[in-house]
Amino acid sequence: MANLALARYLARTNIVEVVTHRADPELVALPNVRIQQVPRPAGLHLLGEILLNRAGRRAASKVRAAGGRVIVNGGNCRVPAINWLHYVHRAYRPEIGGSPLRRLKNHYATDKFRRDELAALGQAESVICNSRLTARHAVDLLGANPDRVHIIYYGTDPLRFPAISTEERLQTRTLLGWGDGPWALYVGGLGDRRKGFDTLYAAWRTLCSQGTWDANLAVVGRGAELPVWEARASADGLADRIAFLGFRSDVPTILAAADVLVHPARYEAYGLGVHEALCRGLPAIVSASAGVAERYPPNLQNLLLNDPENIDELVDRLRDWRKNLDANRDRVRPFADELRSRTWDDMAAEIQAIAPTP
Repeated sequence: MANLALARYLARTNIVEVVTHRADPELVALPNVRIQQVPRPAGLHLLGEILLNRAGRRAASKVRAAGGRVIVNGGNCRVPAINWLHYVHRAYRPEIGGSPLRRLKNHYATDKFRRDELAALGQAESVICNSRLTARHAVDLLGANPDRVHIIYYGTDPLRFPAISTEERLQTRTLLGWGDGPWALYVGGLGDRRKGFDTLYAAWRTLCSQGTWDANLAVVGRGAELPVWEARASADGLADRIAFLGFRSDVPTILAAADVLVHPARYEAYGLGVHEALCRGLPAIVSASAGVAERYPPNLQNLLLNDPENIDELVDRLRDWRKNLDANRDRVRPFADELRSRTWDDMAAEIQAIAPTP
């Protein structure tokens, strides 16, 4: 979304060359945008990355020769350019389950991504980071020159993520069949443990073992471990307390029906999903180490997890949320208004000021 927003903004006054695996139809339709779509043969991500790097380097050479500016993401294209870091592979090694072959493949992929981003940052003209956390990792883990590092937070689309109205909340709950009780929401992948669903599941099982806990949990996301978690919830007697919704394209709508977002991630360079939930006015319990947590005001510190591995701490945070359901929603409202006031165009304008086009 951030890349789309920047390209869309720049295309108003510039020709924009985009090298990518996939492009939003909205971007493809813009007259000033030229798309070079790079395939992923047989759906292989690693092979696709090699082809993306090659295509990107060829395109970058032509753009630079014509006097244009080049922006790359992390290690996906190793050229002297402005590097916009959305994620730092050296900051976290994911825990991958599955067969030994799958684990070996992912281990190799992680090592490759780490080498690529280190090489790319070594050539960076300047580095744009989505949080202070990412900026610190860029310097400490990737050797970026601190004088060339810029922190630019993401924006949002206030029309897509407006404040939740009472009417919308009631309509959405009726549509989903959620009834009147409180609902917590998790949005994230279930293919590895980075997003911390295992911590949330353990905390939820603890809470549901107590007869007074009346909240339910909705899980939006897919991944290799989704069937495993569904089976485990059934075996633990939690099938009626945890609703696995799979992949959903209507997350902004689902946010309207929820009472809290829970995101105990072990590593999160920023956390756009948390940002979007907050924009809607939804309290979000998130790891204090996540980039987005830097922006939480003092009166919302009760929503931050000091240790995403600590099940008891998450249980306490959830109990506090349930006890202060309405107060938490009231406290988050000014913060939501502040986040919604910063649009994607505001973000893109700041990037363009760092990297002015000719």
